[in-house]
Amino acid sequence: MLNKSFVDVPADHPFPIQNLPYGVFSPRGQTPRCGVAIGDFVVDLAMLVNAGLLTHREVDLRSAFEAPSLNEFMAMGKPVWHDVRRRLQELLGEHTAVLRDDPSLRARAFHRRDSVEMHLPAQIGDFTDFYSSRQHATNVGTMFRDPANALLPNWLHIPVGYHGRSSSVVVSGTPIRRPLGQTKPADAPPVFGPCRLLDFELEVGFFTGPGNALGHAIPIEDARDHIFGLVLVNDWSARDIQKWEYVPLGPFLAKNFATTISPWVVPLEALEFCRVPTGTQEPEPLPYLQGDEEGLFDIKLDVAIRAPKMKAPHVVGRSNMRNLYWTMAQQLAHHSVGGCNVRPGDLMASGTISGSEPESYGSMLELAWRGTRPVKLPDGSERTFIQDGDSVVMTGYAQGDGFRIGFGEAEGTVVPAREG
Repeated sequence: MLNKSFVDVPADHPFPIQNLPYGVFSPRGQTPRCGVAIGDFVVDLAMLVNAGLLTHREVDLRSAFEAPSLNEFMAMGKPVWHDVRRRLQELLGEHTAVLRDDPSLRARAFHRRDSVEMHLPAQIGDFTDFYSSRQHATNVGTMFRDPANALLPNWLHIPVGYHGRSSSVVVSGTPIRRPLGQTKPADAPPVFGPCRLLDFELEVGFFTGPGNALGHAIPIEDARDHIFGLVLVNDWSARDIQKWEYVPLGPFLAKNFATTISPWVVPLEALEFCRVPTGTQEPEPLPYLQGDEEGLFDIKLDVAIRAPKMKAPHVVGRSNMRNLYWTMAQQLAHHSVGGCNVRPGDLMASGTISGSEPESYGSMLELAWRGTRPVKLPDGSERTFIQDGDSVVMTGYAQGDGFRIGFGEAEGTVVPAREG
């Protein structure tokens, strides 16, 4: 792996040559196409292909990178992902002259990131959200059930999840409309109106690659080969709507109104250096969930709120992806074990990631502990849940030796409910 690019990238920048995350962008007035981020620039991958600089002997990269989504590239599989990544690192390396010494070529291939529009990185066929943080599940169980038996009986045996709504997954920067729905006041009939207890959920998600045929499982030992890359995820939640509708079938309107993701997909290969051991899992998982001993990642995660009168977001929670109990490989193996066919561009999220300390909780439900411990903001206001006009900004990075692998932002600003 090359350590330095001819593009000037500070050591604390999220997009060095060791990262090279993929995304879908459009220059002003042009159609969306695939790109890769380095420093403050987006490199047009289709342009590199058309210039003869980026080729592969087995697949048509032109078709993949001229597309307005990464799905075709995701479908090509791990060997192609690896080869393309190596070639991009070579082209962008400090000692490779072809781009470095050709201003005309660079002008056509490079776009400043602040001058382009970012889009969803994939056409998301299906979205699944897991519930894989033991501390988060324990906190929720403590609040709403018996603290002595906070975890439901199945939680330590299977990666619990639900099928979300892919149509309402949106890219960072998309406004979030406060949802409408039914809620149930105490000792009164249900009422209809805007959600009053709007929450965020600090999560990390992954996009799948080649996938499997219907009726065939993805074995846990092969699961990593089907994980293309990771994004930040904010699975917005309407807690009061959720409380009323949750029984008997689980999340519905409380979850289907919006899910925000970061626009840049960090390749799994870029994160291998920060892989850490999976924690102790007791009781021992069933055999099809065993074998992912180093399945977690040391990725620092922050969630911040910017109230309307604040100039900058204020961090209210700091967590880490290593706080998960169930790994991505276990999630994918369980998801497919019954024969569910996973397809290129499917999105699977971790569920809220909370640590053991109160400041490491990943939702307002926990940070404000069901409204009993309001979170103070620098403008003098307090929050128990998210108000109209608030922006929620999630960031994350893995720290290497002299470089940082970042995800950019997953940001959404809440706008009032549309009534009438």
